[in-house]
Amino acid sequence: MAEMKNQKLLNKALNLLPDLVETKVDAVQTVELYKNDNSIVIEQAVDYRKRVLKKGSRVCLDFGNHQVGYLTLNLNYRGSHPDAPVWLKLHFAENATELFEDGKSYQGWICSSWIEEEQLHVDVVPSQLRLPRRYAFRYVMIEVLDISSKFDLVVEDAFCTAVSSAKDQELSAFKAQNHKLAKMDQIACRTLHNCMQQVFEDGPKRDRRLWMGDLRIQALTNYETYNNNDMVKACLYLFAALPMEKGRMGACLFLSPEPEVDDTQMFDYSLFFINTLWDYYEATKDKETLQELWPVALRQIELAEEQLDEKMLVGDSDVLGWCFVDWNLNLNKQASAQGIFLYALSAAIRIAQVLGDVMTEEKLAELYCECRNAANLYLWDGEKQCYISGKERQVSVASQVWMILGEAIEDQAAVNLLRRVETISEAEKMVTPYMYHNYIAALLLVGEKKMALQKMEAYWGGMTDLGADTFWELYNPENPSESPYGGTIVNSYCHAWSCGPAYFLRKYFTADGSLKGEK
Repeated sequence: MAEMKNQKLLNKALNLLPDLVETKVDAVQTVELYKNDNSIVIEQAVDYRKRVLKKGSRVCLDFGNHQVGYLTLNLNYRGSHPDAPVWLKLHFAENATELFEDGKSYQGWICSSWIEEEQLHVDVVPSQLRLPRRYAFRYVMIEVLDISSKFDLVVEDAFCTAVSSAKDQELSAFKAQNHKLAKMDQIACRTLHNCMQQVFEDGPKRDRRLWMGDLRIQALTNYETYNNNDMVKACLYLFAALPMEKGRMGACLFLSPEPEVDDTQMFDYSLFFINTLWDYYEATKDKETLQELWPVALRQIELAEEQLDEKMLVGDSDVLGWCFVDWNLNLNKQASAQGIFLYALSAAIRIAQVLGDVMTEEKLAELYCECRNAANLYLWDGEKQCYISGKERQVSVASQVWMILGEAIEDQAAVNLLRRVETISEAEKMVTPYMYHNYIAALLLVGEKKMALQKMEAYWGGMTDLGADTFWELYNPENPSESPYGGTIVNSYCHAWSCGPAYFLRKYFTADGSLKGEK
């Protein structure tokens, strides 16, 4: 992919990347965890500094909140001079449930190397042990796998050097009359904070890289919270500088050892570059960047247009991941893809208007109308009174949401559609905060502010009630332990696409929960 790099744009991106802020965070308490039926009980235990650890001893440190950084342990001994190495196992956990899973039994399809476990030998005690790998965690379980019988191990100090490019003092103030809303905002901000590294990572545990779908949501939330707009700009330039074949936008990027686009492409993620660029312009009025990146954005429309069939519908595909939409593996993506194309076209038209690109604006408007008409002619089911997707004519919440966000349907008809799909028992449901974010956006677009707030409180509030310090990659209220990967031990419990409550609450609602601008 090296020959595809635009070095000029890449240099701009790299010069805009932020520095990381380091913060020392001490372990706040020592805890013991055990299961009681389906719940996990966490109780304070004897302080780790007062414990002497022998073979088989375990001690669990609680850092009080979700951290992203590097663990340091100051180790000493009691008894005779150490005559053998200490063999330790460290298990890091974002969520306490991970401590009850055995990495050896994991058989999922995501690589098990993401499991946050370490085994290591400490040859010299006393010593300071600083792990070189960055971890995302709240809890650390220390287990002594083996140690000489002539001495015991003592942990005299444990701290994390936490890292983030977000600066706490720059977080915009937010007051909520409702304690639950205030807590949701706090957790959402923490989620964004810990995903803000040199780029907006999707998750600091996994995948630790820049994804376009996550960036769109992170950028919106950033404008209402930390306002690090140069970081958004850097990420836009990174994507523009590192295209795939034919100028297609890659779904994600790696930053190390050098910036490089992944080989993953998704219909929706490529198009979201356009919306993210437009949102950036709306937040900053940076017309120079809008102008420079407009050809890259326009190229995504041209490539997506190649996937239209003779009816002006986005062609369906059986290829897994051709269009993401949600982690529901039963979901047909065609109708959602049609709505997403309309959503991106709408943003592209607005960009063309701002830049005075009249001819392109007219062409895009014509294309938008053709695709909108096609959606309503071929994907609307008159009997079910909703949009259907694929050859099996599947009904899903996602299809309705994206048709509304793409404005294929508007006003009261859109309101009725969102209410109606909830009554259709066979409709495929949403399974991620990512799709719920788009659902809330659709509710707000059609003026259903009370329902939007209720749904937000029920969904993200559900994670809050379960003790979330940061919002999760996946949350199914009917099965909180669900994983698309074959085991929750590789789930991400701090995930960028889940930070939306801070955006919605701050942008659209007043302190009492009512919609801004409402009298």
